[in-house]
Amino acid sequence: MSIGIIGSGNIGAAVARALARAEIPAIISNSRGPESLKALAGELAPYITAGTREEAASADLVLVAVTWSKLPKALSGLPDWNGRIVIDANNPIEAPLFKPAELKGRLSSEVFAGLVPGARVVKALNHLQPHLVSGDPKAEGGRRVLFFSGDDAAAKAEVGALIDRLGFFGIDLGPLSVGGKLTQFPGGPLPALNLVKFD
Repeated sequence: MSIGIIGSGNIGAAVARALARAEIPAIISNSRGPESLKALAGELAPYITAGTREEAASADLVLVAVTWSKLPKALSGLPDWNGRIVIDANNPIEAPLFKPAELKGRLSSEVFAGLVPGARVVKALNHLQPHLVSGDPKAEGGRRVLFFSGDDAAAKAEVGALIDRLGFFGIDLGPLSVGGKLTQFPGGPLPALNLVKFD
């Protein structure tokens, strides 16, 4: 299964590092173009390569981690999603003010899903601090927990399997209406909690 990453900020880069550590290939992209990612791709070679937004978006599974206000532009004009899996790793808040975005009573994952019509959206990889995502998933004699949620069982199974390959312990929080709410930052009770599952 091919993997693409749209967004090379803290979360996107952390996921790229986690994939490289697990020897899983992926294409990473940003709004500035592949040249701006040469250093990151060089650090994570041969597993992570820099590509265009369109190249990353054409993968079987695409992780999106973009500054909230820039999401519409980052996702506009891309090819049809056609049932492919898209991981929503975004939080509706951004530096420097860290003022929550106005969601008009909707969950951020609902807003996000509207930007990727036809995709099977899974919320994941947004709740743990980036240095913990890119670091060793083994901790205190167990494995760090990563939550995920979504409305498509097969898509969630694929994301759960990827989380397992990365060395984390995945916990399925159910549909987006439940899990998306629990892991949304700000507002949900689970973001920033560094939990460990003991085997």
